Amino acid sequence: MATLTFAAALNAALADEMAADPMVVVFGEDVGTLGGVFRITDGLTKRFGEERCFDTPLAESGIAGMAVGMALGGARPVIEMQFDAFAYPAFEQIASHVAKMRNRTKGAAPMPMTIRIPYGGGIGGVEHHCDSSESYYAHTPGLKVYTPASVKDAYMMLRSAIRLDDPVVFMEPKKMYWTKAELDLDELRAEFEERWARVEEKKEHGEAWAQAAVVRTGTDVTLVSYGPSVPTCLAAAAAAEEEGYSVEVVDLRTVNPLDEETVAASVSKTGRAVVVAEPQGFASVASELVARVQQRCFHSLAAPVLRVTGFDIPFPAPKLEEHHLPNVDRILDAIDDLNWDLEPEEARA
Repeated sequence: MATLTFAAALNAALADEMAADPMVVVFGEDVGTLGGVFRITDGLTKRFGEERCFDTPLAESGIAGMAVGMALGGARPVIEMQFDAFAYPAFEQIASHVAKMRNRTKGAAPMPMTIRIPYGGGIGGVEHHCDSSESYYAHTPGLKVYTPASVKDAYMMLRSAIRLDDPVVFMEPKKMYWTKAELDLDELRAEFEERWARVEEKKEHGEAWAQAAVVRTGTDVTLVSYGPSVPTCLAAAAAAEEEGYSVEVVDLRTVNPLDEETVAASVSKTGRAVVVAEPQGFASVASELVARVQQRCFHSLAAPVLRVTGFDIPFPAPKLEEHHLPNVDRILDAIDDLNWDLEPEEARA
C-alpha cells in the first residue's frame, strides 16, 4: 500500500494506457516539457518520447480538430484543455464533429478520443479558470461525460475512457487533485484488467464504470452528486448525523450516461432527495436530475426534490467563491426544508 494522490492516479492511468497501446497519444498546451499545469502528464514525454506526448500551440480548436483527424486515422488521442473555460473555443469541433462523427458515418468511423478538462472551483482561481461546464457536454448527444470523485475512480475511469471507441469528455475536479488515498497500484492495475476483460467478454463496451456508487448508506434522505461536490456531501452527511438525520450519498460517477436506476432505488428507499452540484442551477445537470427523480420516484417522495447549486451568475472573484459553491451549511438547510412533519407513507396518502 502507498499514498496515491488523485493527480498521481491520473498520471499512472495515462502511463499505463500509453504502455499498453502504442496508438494512445497525449497532447495539449504545456503537457510535454512542463508536465501540465497540474502535473498530470509529468514524465510522459521523457518516458514515451515527443511523438507520444507533446505540446501544442495555444489553439484549443486546433487541438480538438487535430485529434479528430488522428482518431479517424486509427490513433487514440488524449487531449488536455488545461482549464475548463479554455475549452470553449474547441466547442464547435467537439459538438459538430467529435460528437457526431460515428452517427454521421453510420458507425463506420469510431471516435476513440478522450478530452481531459480540469474543472470546477475551490482553488481560488479567477473566471475562465473555475467554470463547471459539464452541462454543455452532457446536453450534446454522442458525448460521454465522466467525472470521478475518488482516487481509485480517477485511475479506473480514465483508463476505461481511453479504451472506449466513443468520445469521452473527462472532467477532472481541480480541487481534488491533491486528495490522497492508500492504494496498491499493482492491485489497481490487476483489478482494471480483470474488469475490462469481463466487459469485453460481454461485448459491453458500454460502460465499465458508468454505474453510480452509493458511497454512504442512510435511511432518511438521499444526497445525489458527482465530481467535486461528493466530498462536500459526505461532510454534510456526517454533520447531519449529529442532528439526527440518516443520510445516504450517491456518487453518479458519470453524468452521461446517467445511472437512473441506482439513484431511483436510493430515493425510493429514503423518500427525500437533495441534488448537489457546483454549476449554476438553471438548465443544468442538477435540474435534469431533479426532473428525472421527481418523475420516477413521485409516489415515494415525502417532499419535493431540492437543489443546492452555484448561483446563476458568472463565477465570482476568489474571495467570494466560498459563498458561491455548495457547502455543508447550505446542504443542511436544504435537508431541514424537506417536510419532516410527515413520513413518506403519510405524504403519499
